[in-house]
Amino acid sequence: MRRAPLPDGALDATDRRILNALQEGFPLVPRPFAEAGAALGLAEQELIDRIARLKEIGAVTRFGPFFDAEAMGGAFCLCAMAVPEADFDRVAEIVNAFPEVAHNYARSHRLNMWFVLATATPEEIAATADRIKAATGLSVLLFPKLKEFFIGFRVAA
Repeated sequence: MRRAPLPDGALDATDRRILNALQEGFPLVPRPFAEAGAALGLAEQELIDRIARLKEIGAVTRFGPFFDAEAMGGAFCLCAMAVPEADFDRVAEIVNAFPEVAHNYARSHRLNMWFVLATATPEEIAATADRIKAATGLSVLLFPKLKEFFIGFRVAA
């Protein structure tokens, strides 16, 4: 589904601190939200509530670990589709239902749907793309990674 841009003022300074801090890692302790909250000057429940609100308003699409599939013998692949505008939401729902789809983005381009596949083996990338094509009736273009870059994302305070 397409998300509208966040309105001005949707994020306060605390939201921005949370988004920046939690990208650096998350404590692996029995009560991680309590520890992460304390580092931010927040109570455990306040941090949980704020993360839930950030998801609700679309500031984040998911909150969870990022696993390096390639380091574990699997694969990632950037994919794109040309989806008829009138059918975009239906196709997005189908694509996003595949557990191999890590994230999905709408773009203003002929190739207007971009998503990342993450699979347990490199061979599963093409097989998953074929299943998506069968389910949607639309071709899936594969753009395998040639070189890796790390780009840190920070929200201005």
